[in-house]
Parts: sequence; structure tokens; C-alpha cells
Amino acid sequence: MKFRPLHDRVVIRRTEGDDISKGGIIIPDNAKEKPQEGEVVAVGPGLRDEGGKLVPLDVRTGDAVLFGKWSGTEVRIDGEDLLIMKEADVMGIVEMAAAAKNAV
Repeated sequence: MKFRPLHDRVVIRRTEGDDISKGGIIIPDNAKEKPQEGEVVAVGPGLRDEGGKLVPLDVRTGDAVLFGKWSGTEVRIDGEDLLIMKEADVMGIVEMAAAAKNAV
């Protein structure tokens, strides 16, 4: 990708939504809600504090994150639909190791 976010912005790729509901009903594309989960593709360097020191972001490239329904700005970069948002719009990081243990 030829895009580098600035300051406290992160670039997120949405995860694919489910095609079938938990009850087994097939959901058409026009009725699907956009997922509020995604993978961090790129992060900015961080913000500067009052002393001018750079404070790095908590999220890293490759993190699975949850974000608000209306968070971010949708953009198309290199033919891929992505979201750009501030780190404050990210609600949390999904710990994959814990989810994998529960599935076993």
C-alpha cells in the first residue's frame, strides 16, 4: 500500500460480514450491516504531548479491532475499500489467542 497515515490515524480493513444468520437465513447483500470489526493495515506515528515528545499509538499493524458503527472515513486505496479513523474511534483490540482457546 502506498499510503501512510499521519498523527494518530489508523487505516482499517473491514472483516467480511456473515452471509448466513445464526438461524440459517441467507442474508442478501443489500440487507447486510457493515461489520464493526476489522484489521489494522497501517498506523500513524502518534501524537505529540505538551512537551513535544512523540507518544506512540496503542494499536499495531495486524491487530483485530472493534470500532463504532459510524466511525472513520471510507476510502478506496489501490482498489481496496478501507477506513481511516483516529485511534480514539477504536473501541478495543480483539485478543485472538483468548478467542481461539474458547473455540477448542
